[in-house]
Amino acid sequence: FVVVDCGALPPTLIESELYGHERGAFTGAERARKGAFEAATGGTLFLDEIGELPLEAQTRLLRLLEDGTYRPVGSTEQRRADIRVVCASWRDLAERVADGAFRSDLYHRLATIELVLPPLREHLEDLEELFLHFVEQVAPGRELSLEPTARVYLERWPWPGNVRELRNVAQYVAAMSPSNRVRIADLPPRMQRP
Repeated sequence: FVVVDCGALPPTLIESELYGHERGAFTGAERARKGAFEAATGGTLFLDEIGELPLEAQTRLLRLLEDGTYRPVGSTEQRRADIRVVCASWRDLAERVADGAFRSDLYHRLATIELVLPPLREHLEDLEELFLHFVEQVAPGRELSLEPTARVYLERWPWPGNVRELRNVAQYVAAMSPSNRVRIADLPPRMQRP
């Protein structure tokens, strides 16, 4: 399982990161390097934030998805990728296609099975369980419980940062709460207002 964050890749390194490169392919390429496709052979390549991939990189990705072949930067040899590709995006890719920022043929190639995860504010019934899960992650062994009023405040929060924001709140509470019963006063100050 290999993860590539497309949004964090500098445009000049995208192809090297995905396809690898040969020694001497560009300035600073002192040795050959495997790319994500080769590293994921026999497994899964997760392309996170695929909607951030520039159009020119999308063309090459389409070819790999169509026929399973790719060529490392600086190589004349085609290689075959035996991988499953899974993608995620916070952007609506259909809208990106309509705006001309995402290739329609790549979108239709990727959209085999589409899973839409609702934002936290749309499934508040999971909030407390997720909160306690994050507390366990950041402070193993710390057993916290939410007082009903604190839970109401959390449920009324709009969660613009989605579950990442909830994880930060759990970390804050785990570090700052003096007791195991989380009260309104234990929440971050911005959340304590009615």
